[in-house]
Parts: sequence; C-alpha cells; structure tokens
Amino acid sequence: MSATGLLIETIEIYQSNIKLKEPFIISLGLLTHAENVIVIIKTNNGITGTGECSPFKTINGESMETGFVVGQYLAKGLKGKNPLDIEACTKVMDSIIYANNSIKSAFDMALYDIAAQHANLPLYAFLGGSNNKVLVTDYTVSFDNPIKMAADAVKIKANGFQVVKVKLGGSKEADAERIRMIREAIGMDLPLRIDANQGWTAATTPGILHALAPYNIQHCEEPIPRWDYMQLPAIRTQSPVKIMADESCCDEHDAQRLVDIEACDSLNVKLGKSAGIFRAKKILRIAEQHNMIVQIGGFLESRLAFTAAAHLALTSDVVVHCDFDTPLMFIEDPVIDGITYSPNGEITVPETPGLGASFNENYLQQLKKIVV
Repeated sequence: MSATGLLIETIEIYQSNIKLKEPFIISLGLLTHAENVIVIIKTNNGITGTGECSPFKTINGESMETGFVVGQYLAKGLKGKNPLDIEACTKVMDSIIYANNSIKSAFDMALYDIAAQHANLPLYAFLGGSNNKVLVTDYTVSFDNPIKMAADAVKIKANGFQVVKVKLGGSKEADAERIRMIREAIGMDLPLRIDANQGWTAATTPGILHALAPYNIQHCEEPIPRWDYMQLPAIRTQSPVKIMADESCCDEHDAQRLVDIEACDSLNVKLGKSAGIFRAKKILRIAEQHNMIVQIGGFLESRLAFTAAAHLALTSDVVVHCDFDTPLMFIEDPVIDGITYSPNGEITVPETPGLGASFNENYLQQLKKIVV
C-alpha cells in the first residue's frame, strides 16, 4: 500500500482512429487519419486520469497497433502502484521496455491528471506554472504543389490565424517556389514557420535557407536527417534562418547534447517524443538554463493531449511558440472540455483540477478496448 493509500486499480486502453478533413502531407509521407491510443487509469479512491498519444511510425517507430500492445505491458507493470509517485512509475515503464516514448506519454499524461486532481489544482498549477500568458497556435500548410499550398495559406489567413507554418522538404527550387507563391498570396506580414521534417541534406540546407530568408521566416524545424545532427552547428553558423531541433530532440539527453554542441537556436518539445511531461519538464529546465526558446508541439493528437501540452506551455517563460493545430483538422471532436480555440488561434486552458479534459463515453464505447 502506498503512503497515501492511493493505488492504480484498473487501466483501460483504446484504439482511436479519426479521419482528417483532408490528407496531411509532410516530407516523410501522407496521413489520412489520426491513429491514436487512449489510456484511462482508474484508482482505488475513484480518481480517473486520462491520457492520449499519437504514434508516428516514421518519427518514433510506433503505431496505434504497437502502442495498444506495448500499453498492455506497461499497464500490467503499473497496476497496484502509487500513481502519485510519477518518477517511480516512469522507472517501472522504462524497466519494462526501451523507448516506445509515444505510448509511455499517454500513461504519463494520465498519471499527471490523477496527481493534479488529487492536489485539487489545474495541471499547470500542479506543475508550478501560472496562467499568465496568451498561448497562440499556428496553423499548418501541408506539403503539396505550390498552387494548393498558396490557396491553403490564404484560407488560414482568412480564418484569423496569426502565424502560418509550412511543410517543406523538397528541392531548393521547388521549396523556394512554394514559399514565394505563399508570400505572393498572403503578403509579408504574417510570420512563416517552416518545417522540412528532415527532408534536406547538410550540403543543400544552407543554400535553401539563404533562398528562403527574404520571405520573413521565423524559424526552420529539423532541416536534415536526425542522425546527422552533428552537422547542425555548421548549418546554424551559415544559416540566415533560426534553426529549431525537432526529431533530433526527444528527451533531456538529446536536448543537452544539442545545447552542448550549439546545434540549434531553439527546441521543439512534444510529449510524444519525450515520453510525457516528466521528461519534457527536464528539457524545459535545460532550455531555461541556456535562455533558449522552446516551441511546444505535437503529432496528430486530439484536443485532450494538446490540453496537456497547453498546461505544460504555462510552466516556463522560455515557451514562446505553440503548434497545437492538428485537432482542428479532425472531422470529429470526441473530447469533453479541455482547451478551446479562439478564431485568431488563441488558446484558453481549463481552470478545473487536473487536465480538465476527458473523452466522450459514447465515443469510447465504439472503440477497440482492453482493460488491465
């Protein structure tokens, strides 16, 4: 029995497959559905915690199906444990299986939901944060032909978003034409964030970024393959555009390594890469120590997981950028409460204890499920 008497009693794991309004394309491939895993942890005193992850096969090597299976290993290891001892629970999960950070993040999120509810605090307050800044999400133009991308950017501007993110990763000429046509369509005022998703090479990146620099580019995410991160310091030195590490920065060890070699100007933190909030907080501490800007992002999670991301964004002044747009791409929204979006992309975070979000019970009843 834990010191608090609080124990994990049952864990429910669901496969959640939601179609997107239109295909989402990046340099690593095309996506038509958000293929996610939902984790619901129930304690012996009636507190229920909810978590979610969006496994990304080409980035973290996980899928909805593997997450569903590995989640059962994790659930068996955590059953009977004290959900308030998140560090111990993290060690249990790591002792069961290496990596699998996406599915671990769903468990981590549910544990933090329980802990914050137990403390009767909104998650951001439980994490030591304050609801003292405005969170604003960008909206993403997916990788396509320049005409389609420019048309999509016009729609994003018309919908009131204050920042446009653009997926790139093609040739210098093709990507320059994409950005040129977007700027021609929406003007120069709105900041553009670009994301190559590892689509360029160390040799080609400097030239591409010099070609794109005149178009008011806020930063460039992960220009080259993640394994080639040792080339980032040289790229950063040559680049007129700020470099943001994404796929090369999963946990606090990656973050420290990138900082040590001066590889980037900023870090992109995603709960699905860091295995959840526990390690994401460690990345934020490193960023704070080096006064480095952070973007909080995600994969194709619903509003539930992005609610957790928004709570995390309120815990550190170094979090300047938010990339929380993918729930707006779903054809349906199965989440009750949670963050809300204003027409201009501003995010409102719930003030209720815990995460402040859950899934509609009728939606859950339709899903493939296992209870441990």
